[in-house]
Amino acid sequence: MSTVNNIKTRLPKPSDRKSSKPLKALEVDPREIAKVLVVGIGNCGRSDDGLGWAFLDELEAREATVTLAYRYQLQIEDAEKISHHPVTIFVDASHEVLPDGFQWQECKPTGNFSFSTHALAPEAITGLCRQLYGATPQVYILAIQGHEWGLGEGLSPGAQQNLLKALNFFEAMIIP
Repeated sequence: MSTVNNIKTRLPKPSDRKSSKPLKALEVDPREIAKVLVVGIGNCGRSDDGLGWAFLDELEAREATVTLAYRYQLQIEDAEKISHHPVTIFVDASHEVLPDGFQWQECKPTGNFSFSTHALAPEAITGLCRQLYGATPQVYILAIQGHEWGLGEGLSPGAQQNLLKALNFFEAMIIP
């Protein structure tokens, strides 16, 4: 796990994840789209680390009817929150170089987590959701490549481009 300014990154490296099946649109009943939970993870005070929140801001501006949740980091309580939604998508900035500027990945639950860290990975939240609440929602991670991580507000030009690519992808996959 890499760190930036003593903050552990929340997403595993893309190379650590198993490759997913070919991408296809999620099968979400249009009447149920409001039950899709999109969790933006980040910190707008650390430049491109704010990509998760910027993604949610754009969805809100585009009047997407999904449910939005802003997080600085994931907490154990988020397992209960995702248990009430048939589909959850975690959106976060990535330090890794991603070929398309973003990566869509199914989030497989894991029981590997530690209570001594300040943040939990989406895979750990998904595992806790199943373990504690018996819920098995479809869970995905949308990682968006960032470039600048220092103190400061606003996204770098490269992150803005990647954000737009990820939004276009998301709208084609999710929003009817």
